[in-house]
Amino acid sequence: MASSAKRRAVGLGENPEESDASSEENPEEDDDSGEEDSDASEEEINEVSGVNCSPLRLFPFQEVIVDFEAHGISHNDYNGIKKLLQQVFLKAHVNTSEMTDIIIQQNHVGSVIKQAEVPEDSDDDDPDEVFGFITMLNLTERKGVQCVEEVKELIVDQCGKNSTHSVTEQLEQILGDTSKPVGLLLSERFINVPPQIALPLHKQLQEEVAEAQRTNKPSGRCHYCLMISKTCKEASKSIPARGAPKEEYMFVNAEEEFFYEQAVIKFHYSVQEEADSCLSGRWSFDDVPMKPFRTVMLIPADRMPAIMDKLKEYLTV
Repeated sequence: MASSAKRRAVGLGENPEESDASSEENPEEDDDSGEEDSDASEEEINEVSGVNCSPLRLFPFQEVIVDFEAHGISHNDYNGIKKLLQQVFLKAHVNTSEMTDIIIQQNHVGSVIKQAEVPEDSDDDDPDEVFGFITMLNLTERKGVQCVEEVKELIVDQCGKNSTHSVTEQLEQILGDTSKPVGLLLSERFINVPPQIALPLHKQLQEEVAEAQRTNKPSGRCHYCLMISKTCKEASKSIPARGAPKEEYMFVNAEEEFFYEQAVIKFHYSVQEEADSCLSGRWSFDDVPMKPFRTVMLIPADRMPAIMDKLKEYLTV
C-alpha cells in the first residue's frame, strides 16, 4: 500500500529497465508466459485502474504491462521531478532546482506517477521512481521568483525570434496583466508511458485547481494556461518549395495536440543545439531522422472543458 494520502491507479505502461532485463535473462520464459497470461493480466489491471490502455511493444516484440498510480507530490520526488523538468528546458537558463522546490511546496495541486506495488524481489533499484508528473504553477502569483522570471524571459525571447512582432507584444501584455493570471501547466512523463494516463491526471488537476480557487490557495485562479511541449519534425536538408504544405510537428505527448488546437498564441522553437535527439535517447519515427523542438501554447482557461472532452473521446477505450 502506498503511504501517500492520494493514491489512485491511473493507467498502464511499461518499465523499460525491467523489460530489457527480463528479455536478456529469461527470453524463453517471457515468450511462454506472455501468450498464456496476457488476456488475464490485462483484464485484471484494467479492472483495478479503470483505464484501458494498450501496452507498448519493446523490441523484439515483447510486451510488458505495468500498473501505475497517481500519488500526492512529496519531498521524496525531488530528483524525479527535476529530471523531468530538465527534459523540457534542457540547457535553457531556467533554475529547475528552484522550480522543483516550488512544485513540492504547493503539493495541494499536482500528482506524480509511480509504479504500483513493486515486488519485494524486484531488481528495480528505485521502487519510488517518478515516471511522470503534472502540476500548475501560477506565474502571476509568483512574479519576481527567479525561475518564474526566467521562464517568462525564455518564452518572450523565443517568441520574438520565431513569431511576429505583434504576437510577441500580445504575449508580453498577457504575461504582465496581473488581473488575468497565467498558469504554467507542466505535464511530463517518460516516453514509454502511454497517453491514456493523461486523461485521469488532467481531470484530477482540474479538480484540484478548482478546489485551490475555492479555498484561496496558490495556483487556484488562472485565466490562461501556458504550456511548453516537446515536439519534433522530420529533418530535411532541402528547403520546402513555395506553396508546399507546411511541415508537421509531432507531439511527443500525443494528447497535447488538443491543447495546441485551442491555443490563441502558439509558436515553435528549435532545441537542436541543446539536445542530440527529440528526447533523452536517440530515436526516430519510422526510421526517419527527427529534429527536436519546443512548442509554446497559450490557452484560455475557458477552453479547457473542450480540451477535456477531446481527451475523453480519444483516450477512453
